[in-house]
Amino acid sequence: MTELEQRATQMRKDIVAMIAKAGSGHPGGSLSSVEIMTALYFGGVMNYDPANPDDPNRDRFILAKGHAAPVLYTTLAHAGYFAREELMTLRQLGSRLQGHPDSNLLNGVEVSTGSLGQGLSIAAGAASGLKLNNSPATVFTLLGDGECEEGQVWEAAMYAAHYKLDNLVAIVDRNGLQIDGKTEEVCNPSDLCEKFAAFGWDVHTVDGHDIDALIDLLKQTKASHDAKPQVIIAKTVKGKGVSFMENQASWHGKAPNDEQTKAALEELDAQ
Repeated sequence: MTELEQRATQMRKDIVAMIAKAGSGHPGGSLSSVEIMTALYFGGVMNYDPANPDDPNRDRFILAKGHAAPVLYTTLAHAGYFAREELMTLRQLGSRLQGHPDSNLLNGVEVSTGSLGQGLSIAAGAASGLKLNNSPATVFTLLGDGECEEGQVWEAAMYAAHYKLDNLVAIVDRNGLQIDGKTEEVCNPSDLCEKFAAFGWDVHTVDGHDIDALIDLLKQTKASHDAKPQVIIAKTVKGKGVSFMENQASWHGKAPNDEQTKAALEELDAQ
């Protein structure tokens, strides 16, 4: 197991432990996007500095699917924005780690998110502003595939293509499940590759659990300057890493009990 794979496994343990301690949270979509976050923050892709979180030339990351806050929190803790011990305060009264990210409380959180469909609009606005300032920064945003059922996503997609925002990289966590079941059965988003292409985006696909492939593709899309926004459709498994959570919509938004937590952590330790 490589160093980055080991980090990803530890991040998964953090996610399970913090949600179990809180007694609530969203494990499924947090676990499915661990490798994506690992590649972004620890694969040499993003330009960021925890000691200078307001650097105007920093790359921005916006978690459009704000309910997956646990994966953002463990990423920021591993990146050095705050001590990992604070992860165990998730969703507690007075904690900086609320159920959805709050940019007023925590460095590294660019914007408060949680209302699905709004993240891509915010990211497009940020990318547009950075272009006006001739900034070298790139804006990355992570969407859920169920979130792509929101109409505002496609308004933002149209805007980003029209204004040639090639400093914008969207990543879709395509795990095929949302809170009510399979995306194809709830409100079928159909072929997201074809849709984004039709809206004028450069489209890429990748195994969302292959860290090396993610790093290569993220670096490629960041360096692209072909006057088009970039989107990566990352095929993932909801609940990845914990066998009894994998591909189960029921684990979208509930905490494991003590017995399940023990089993999940032992399984991750064995990896």
